Amino acid sequence: MKNFIVLAVLLPALILALDKGSPLVARAEEDDADDEIVDVEGESDESSVTEEGGEEEEAQPRASPDADTTILFTRPVISGTSGNLELPAGNLVEFLVGFTNKGSQDFMLETLEASFRYPVDFSFYIQNFSTIAYNRAVKPNHEATLAYSFIPAEAFAGRPFGLNINLNYRDLAGNVFQEAVYNETVQIVELEEGLDGETFFLYVFMAACVVLMLVVGQQFLYSLGRKRVGKKPVVETGTSNPNDVDYDWLPKETLNHINKKERSPRAPKQSPRQRKAKRSAGSDD
Repeated sequence: MKNFIVLAVLLPALILALDKGSPLVARAEEDDADDEIVDVEGESDESSVTEEGGEEEEAQPRASPDADTTILFTRPVISGTSGNLELPAGNLVEFLVGFTNKGSQDFMLETLEASFRYPVDFSFYIQNFSTIAYNRAVKPNHEATLAYSFIPAEAFAGRPFGLNINLNYRDLAGNVFQEAVYNETVQIVELEEGLDGETFFLYVFMAACVVLMLVVGQQFLYSLGRKRVGKKPVVETGTSNPNDVDYDWLPKETLNHINKKERSPRAPKQSPRQRKAKRSAGSDD
């Protein structure tokens, strides 16, 4: 009976001592507290990451609902067989971007940029092109056109790439906007070297120069040959030609006979008395 009373008195005291002063119980309580703290910190980290990600998404500029954009590729105009736009490697590519202001306040067109992206993941850059600054104001209900050009690298021939063209602009209130004017996959092709117009006219010009040189050389050789042969003998038509008669149509024998006749000395003129005396002397004989 005494033992039972002693146990009844000491047992509550022992239980209280174990609850308050036992190191095992204290260690277990500390572990539980640490787990709760870790869980709370994990939740706070996740919430902070989510909030930062949301701020980054909100900070990304987007297109304005009061603006419309269009794009037109002017050089070269190639229709792709696979449905994608085909651009020549190593050649100039030109396009125009049209901007329409449908709002009630002015827009300032700042820059236009283009880049090649990885076709599977457009966030991976392959080639960046120049960023051109325009700083052109567009009033409400007005339009503007921007020109841009770039040259794809020759090493990209035969491969598809994502072409991303962004237009950056802002309004008078300072709000910044960005619109992807073009964001599709294009095919880089290698053009076959053919006979273009410039090459054709170059060949024609060279052929004309060669013909001209041949003609000049022929004339020079012909004149040189005439000098070596000498002058053609001139047929004398007489010492005098008072009537200016053309004797070229006469045969050569007749012309020579006429020349001999003109060269022979003429008999002296005789008076009628001398002729009469000469006749009488001849009759006496």
